[in-house]
Amino acid sequence: MKIGCPKEIKPQEFRVGMTPNAAQEAVARGHEVIIETNAGMGSGFDNDSYIAAGARIVDTAEEVFATADMIVKVKEPQAVERKMLREGQLLFTYLHLAPDPDQTHDLIESGCTAIAYETVTDANGGLPLLAPMSEVAGRLAPQVGSWTLQKANGGRGVLMGGVPGVGPAKVIVIGGGVVGTHAAKIAAGMGADVTVLDRSLPRLRYLDDVFGRTFKSQYSTAGATAELIQDADMVIGAVLIPGAAAPKLISRDQLSTMKPGAVLVDVAIDQGGCFETSKATTHAEPIYEVDGVMHYCVANMPGAVARTSTIALGNATMPFMLALADKGWKQACQDDPHLLNGLNVHAGQLTYYAVGKALGIDVVSPNVVIKS
Repeated sequence: MKIGCPKEIKPQEFRVGMTPNAAQEAVARGHEVIIETNAGMGSGFDNDSYIAAGARIVDTAEEVFATADMIVKVKEPQAVERKMLREGQLLFTYLHLAPDPDQTHDLIESGCTAIAYETVTDANGGLPLLAPMSEVAGRLAPQVGSWTLQKANGGRGVLMGGVPGVGPAKVIVIGGGVVGTHAAKIAAGMGADVTVLDRSLPRLRYLDDVFGRTFKSQYSTAGATAELIQDADMVIGAVLIPGAAAPKLISRDQLSTMKPGAVLVDVAIDQGGCFETSKATTHAEPIYEVDGVMHYCVANMPGAVARTSTIALGNATMPFMLALADKGWKQACQDDPHLLNGLNVHAGQLTYYAVGKALGIDVVSPNVVIKS
């Protein structure tokens, strides 16, 4: 199979879809790997490292898309990239379709087969290709939130850990999954007073058993959230419904109950955001203010630490990429129902229920597609 990896073109996106190590593995299995020139530079991988791995370097994304049977990326294809997709081509990347009708319709019209990292599952009910970036984003959230809290950036001017005689910042983490757990660990490690909200009692028990008094936990209700945010210096939104649009957990009206200069960090912005006032931002202009509350809503947070993120993502995606290349997408999905859960679009049809529900589009079961 010809596997192509174009350079990411989303603003301030420095990750790359394939590491030289992944390219070497694919070449060793008899596949041809085509890399757009300088695609890996933002992550510290130059052209020579790909050439040494056996890959072929081409000058343009157009050459990659025109030549490759499978396109491997990081972020969802941008409009100009979607125009280059063709019928029968396999796309393997993050998609986040539920809040993005334009991308969804373009992928359907292209006739391609699109497998989304974020909806591939595992035997434990986890999301193995989303998890590494969730870990990165979770660990980044208190870091970027503390920067936003600085007075010069519009925040309250509160130090996360306080100092002797001055209390620490109060941080609320909504969601106790992968993002929330890592966010809470880092925020607590910075000395903040942290409370994690979640609706799963087993998850709350797990957090209590593993982390003890490192941070507090509380059952998540609308009332509990409304009460806690009034005294919060920072709220980190870390709620995920796989493949679906994120629920709105803090309304605009509630911003008036928060402290002036408090910070909202929306890690769920890829799925539409979990605050009513959230809108996607970039690393170039990451923050904005609404009703005195600062919002950090960068849609590709892990891109800020591109090398760590690229290697972590590549470790997770490589076995699936190789299975798709070795067997073809249909056989690979027949052999692995967890990979089949990643199928979002095929041959002009939407195949993921949560996206169809969010966008009002008819859905064909992936099990029907795989048997056709």
